[in-house]
Amino acid sequence: MVGERDETEERKPSSDEAHSAFTPPSGMDQVREPEDGSTTSEFAVPEGLSPESTQETDHSAFDMPRTYRARQSPPAFTPAEGVPVVRLTKEAPWQDRMRTLLRMPVGDRPVVEIVQRHDEIGPAVPRVLDLTLRIGELLLAGGEGAEDVEAAMFAVSRAYGLDRCEPNVTFTLLSISYQPSLVDDPVTASRTVRRRGTDYTRLAAVYTLVSDITTEDTDVTLEEAYRRLAEIRRNRHPYPGWALTCASGLLAGSASVLVGGGLVVFVAAMIGAMLGDRLAWLCAGRGIPEFYQFVVAAMPPAAMGVTLTLAASATNWEIRPSAVITGGLFALLPGRALVAGVQDGLTGYYITAAARLLEVMYFFIAIVMGVLIALYLGVQLNAQLNPDVALQAAAARPVLQICAAVALSFAFAILLQQERSTVLMVSLNGGVAWTVYGAMHDTGGISPVAATAVAAGVVGLFGQLFSRYRFASALPYVTAAIGPLLPGSATYFGLLGFAQNHVNAGLASLSTAAALALAIAIGVNFGGELSRLFLKVPGQGRRSSRRAAKRTRGF
Repeated sequence: MVGERDETEERKPSSDEAHSAFTPPSGMDQVREPEDGSTTSEFAVPEGLSPESTQETDHSAFDMPRTYRARQSPPAFTPAEGVPVVRLTKEAPWQDRMRTLLRMPVGDRPVVEIVQRHDEIGPAVPRVLDLTLRIGELLLAGGEGAEDVEAAMFAVSRAYGLDRCEPNVTFTLLSISYQPSLVDDPVTASRTVRRRGTDYTRLAAVYTLVSDITTEDTDVTLEEAYRRLAEIRRNRHPYPGWALTCASGLLAGSASVLVGGGLVVFVAAMIGAMLGDRLAWLCAGRGIPEFYQFVVAAMPPAAMGVTLTLAASATNWEIRPSAVITGGLFALLPGRALVAGVQDGLTGYYITAAARLLEVMYFFIAIVMGVLIALYLGVQLNAQLNPDVALQAAAARPVLQICAAVALSFAFAILLQQERSTVLMVSLNGGVAWTVYGAMHDTGGISPVAATAVAAGVVGLFGQLFSRYRFASALPYVTAAIGPLLPGSATYFGLLGFAQNHVNAGLASLSTAAALALAIAIGVNFGGELSRLFLKVPGQGRRSSRRAAKRTRGF
C-alpha cells in the first residue's frame, strides 16, 4: 500500500499550472520563454517559416505592401465606366473653366499649363500669392460672390505656374495655400478685407485684368499686373457725388410711380430720398458707422410722407402719401448684399452666406428704426396713414409703369457706379423683369411671390448671358435690374402696422417682404444656373463638371 501511494504522489502534478491547455505535452520540446523586454506580436512570422520563402507567394499576408515602393507600385484602379477626361475648352470664359477645376478633387485636376512665362528660376511664389490675394480682396470688397472670388484667385495662381493652390474665402478673410510637392512644406498667405465699397466699374476692371492674365494672347508679367492693379485701386468713381444724389432721388420717384403715385408723389419722394442721401453722406464724413447712416437716410422719406398726409387731411387733397415712403424704401433696401448672400448659401459657402445675411439684417433693422421714428411721430400727430391706399397700384397704366421700372433700374445702375456701356442693357433688363411680373401678377392673377421668382429668374438668365458675352461679372447686369422687384410696399405696410399697434398685420406684411426677398435671390441664382445648363460648359463627363453637387446634399 505504501508503494502504491508513493507512485500516485509521483504522478500527481506539482501545481495547477501543469493543467494548462497551452502546456506542450510531455516528450516535445519546450518553448523558450521570451526574454525580459522583448515584445511579441500575433502578426510576427512564426519560427520555422523564413521570410524569404514568403516572397515566392504573391498573396501572402506577411509581404511588405507593394505600394510602399514607388518604383514597383501596381497600376492605379480604374472604375468600370472609366475615368472621365477633362478638356478645358479655351473658348469658354475663365470663370467656368476655373469653377470646373475647383469642383474637382485635387488628384483629378489636369496638369497646369503655364500661361505667363518666367525665367529658368521659376515664378516668385510670395509675389504671386500676394497678387492673388490683392485681386481677391478687390473682388470681395466689391460684393462679388465667394465662389467667383475663389475662381479668380485660382485662375491667377494657375496662370503663373502655381499648380497645387487652394484658395479659401470667407466674409472678411482671404487665404491661399501653395504646396510645391508632397514632401515640401506648404506656403500660406492671408489678407483681411476691412473696407467695402460699391463700384462695379472697378469690379469690371479687375475682371479684365484676370482675363488678360489667363489668356495666352497677352503677356502680363508680375510687374505689369501690379501696375494695372494699382491703377484700378486709384481709379476715381465714374460719377460725381451730385449725380449719385440725383440718381437716388430718381430711384425713389420711379418706385413711387410703380405703386400708384402721381407727379406730386414723384417729386416728394425724390426730394425725400435726396435729403436722406445727403444726410447719410454727412454721417459718413464724420466717421459714423453704416448702421446709423441707414437710420438717418430712412427718416426724410418717411417724414415727407407724413407731411403730405397731414396736408391732405387738412385740405381734403386726394393723394397717396404712403407711396412716398415706399419709394424711399426702394432706395435703401440692400438688394445687392441679399442676392450675394443667398448665392453664397446656394453654392455651399455657408459661413460667408451667414455673414452677408447678418449684414442685410442689420441694415434692415436700421431702416426699420428710421421709418418707425417718423411714422410714430405721424401717428402722434393724428396723421391718417391708411395702409390700403398704396395697394391701389395703377394696373391700368402698364406703359407708364414699365417706363418707371426702366428709370428705376437706370438710377440703380448709377448708384452702383457701373460702366456707362452697361447702363442701357441693365435698364432694359429691369423693364423686362417688371413686364414679366406685371403679366403674371396683374394679368394672370398669380401670387406675387411666384411672379417675383420667375421675373428674377429672367433677370438672372439675361444677366448671365450678358456677362458671358462681355467675359465679365454678372453682378452689374443683375443687381440693378432687380430694383423694381424689391419688396418696398410690403416692408412699408409691415412697419406701418407696428407703428399703429397692429402687430399681426405688421408681421404678416414683413413675412411677405421676406418671402419676396428670398424669391428674388433664389430666382436670380436659378436663372444663372439655368443658363449654364444650355450653354457650353468646359469639361466632359458628368463627374468632372458638377463634382460639388454631392457635397451640397450631405453625402
